[in-house]
Amino acid sequence: MSSFDTDHHRVELQVNGEQRTVRVRAAETLLYTLRDHLGLTGCKPGCNNGDCGACTILVDGLPMKSCLMLTVEARGKQITTIEGLIGTDVQRAFAENQAFQCGYCTPGFIMNCEGLRHAHPHANEETVRVWLESNICRCTSYEEIHRAVKDVFTSHTDKGRNL
Repeated sequence: MSSFDTDHHRVELQVNGEQRTVRVRAAETLLYTLRDHLGLTGCKPGCNNGDCGACTILVDGLPMKSCLMLTVEARGKQITTIEGLIGTDVQRAFAENQAFQCGYCTPGFIMNCEGLRHAHPHANEETVRVWLESNICRCTSYEEIHRAVKDVFTSHTDKGRNL
């Protein structure tokens, strides 16, 4: 057996609805597996310590910073990347509200918003604010991002809510 065989683990992942198999080191984070092994470059490396949110994906429907999760921990989980949300209402709302500038952080914000929509379909202003705190944008004022998130919620929930 070569050292490659003993140092690497075969991991089956469910990514964007597809079964994918990779061979990774035990210490490899999901961020780099998605980018380097699967070519899903929408999740971005930023701080690599969970502070910025540029690498946010959904794991079983909830936002997760992929720089903090080992690939081997993702076995049996449903993983969704920004590539899995093409054409969704959340993506459309961000585009229509011009909720981006350079765009580097945008996939993370979109993933976080999608997770929020599923976890709290009737989120109030405070819940939205708290969830958006987990992502950082260094280019914009967040006003457009907040407007995009508000549009997602008002188009899918009770119009009488105050967001």
